[in-house]
Amino acid sequence: MQAVILAAGEGTRMRPLTASLPKPMLPVADRPLSAHTADAAVTAGVDELVFVVGYERATVRDYFGERYRGVPVSYAAQDEQFGTAHAVKAAQEHLEGEFAVLNGDDLYDPAALTELFSGGPAVGTHAVEDPTPYGVFDVQDGTVAGVVEKPDDPPSNRINVGAYVFPAEARDWLDVPMSERGEHEITDVLQRVIGEFDLRTVGVERWLGVGRPWELLEANEWKLGDIVPDIRGEVSDDADVRGPVVVEDGAAVEPGVVVEGPVLIRSGADVGPNAYIRGSTLLCKDTHIGNGVEIKNSVVMRGTNVPHLSYVGDSVLGRDVNLGAGTQVANLRHDDDPVKLTVKGDRVSTGRRKFGVVVGDGAKTGINTSLNPGVTLSTGATTEPGEHVTRDR
Repeated sequence: MQAVILAAGEGTRMRPLTASLPKPMLPVADRPLSAHTADAAVTAGVDELVFVVGYERATVRDYFGERYRGVPVSYAAQDEQFGTAHAVKAAQEHLEGEFAVLNGDDLYDPAALTELFSGGPAVGTHAVEDPTPYGVFDVQDGTVAGVVEKPDDPPSNRINVGAYVFPAEARDWLDVPMSERGEHEITDVLQRVIGEFDLRTVGVERWLGVGRPWELLEANEWKLGDIVPDIRGEVSDDADVRGPVVVEDGAAVEPGVVVEGPVLIRSGADVGPNAYIRGSTLLCKDTHIGNGVEIKNSVVMRGTNVPHLSYVGDSVLGRDVNLGAGTQVANLRHDDDPVKLTVKGDRVSTGRRKFGVVVGDGAKTGINTSLNPGVTLSTGATTEPGEHVTRDR
């Protein structure tokens, strides 16, 4: 079976982290987000991966190449994004026989994909308390009778997680009318499948759609929670490493450092001395964490420096960021309400009591800068020494 992985979108809700990096290539543990999707598909038994690429497509091609984990990889270009059916249609010429479709920016329970791919048309579903913001399946006697987008009166609590197996005939059903949302919807293709086939449902117990920065934190919490301790890098005898911690070859942990897992320290990273790193934290390749720094439950992307006497909690720092000495990130509101973050111009609740900041690639803070919860620094932004930042910039 072929698996079509949708990885063409820009990920505007994830900005500024996606200013030059497509959302499916954002780091989750030791690999890009879309690599977790590809791994789950290969483990489930697909024999070809077809990536639909668009925004910053070279990044996807460079990572996956012509073969990935022994499976051939093809690419289909979607230069403009007009919905999921439009994306799959971009891959139409590659499709032969029954095929799967997966979102490249979602995490799926691998065992569920194995069941999904076990035979015949099928959809992945996930039970939620409030299905009204999602596409919801009407399930009768174990098969799908219909799908309704964002219903006021949901027919079930089983939502669409963007994991499908289509019959071979669906290759010719991808030309669907544009919806009221201005997109060609894959659910219109599903409606035709429902009319001509028995469409199985497969429960996906663990699933996460990663569309916004706090969901990138959640994705890392999930995947770092599965790591097995593995110390291959250089760790000082005077460092204290506890719990599930991975220190890759080429990484260094200096004297006086305390690391409490789950933590992943990637190749080329340098930590300390006297730093405190605690879970769930990802330090990507070639990062530098200086003397007396504390990093808690954060993603620190490639090439970023957090020099001495700084605190970063529940935050996402982009690539090649430099925080001036003494930079302090606040991650808790005084009223204990969930922290809000700007997403596409609107202030949106993260649903998290603790959330720090999102910092775009190449941003720099002056020494002794303090950043309020929910602040976003855009790509290349700067702050003055001693500045208290309360608004996005």
